[in-house]
Amino acid sequence: MSPRDLSCEEVIERLFDYLDRELDHQQTADIERHLSRCRDCFTRAEFEKRLRARVAASGTVKAPPRLYRRIGSLLDRFDDDEPDRSH
Repeated sequence: MSPRDLSCEEVIERLFDYLDRELDHQQTADIERHLSRCRDCFTRAEFEKRLRARVAASGTVKAPPRLYRRIGSLLDRFDDDEPDRSH
């Protein structure tokens, strides 16, 4: 398959698939070619990459004990307020 010039709309439409590495080699190459030439799309792709990295990193931070207690307290109150559904 030959290289294809993609529009910005096509790149943005496929950006998440590209970032998730769900495209075939040719589609990936087409997007990378576009990103190398288009500052706007490159900036968007870099923003999405950095956002994903920060979200992933935030999942590795352990919550403080105070947060665990607060959530437990809220769940206990929720359980106390819920009607008995055993009937």
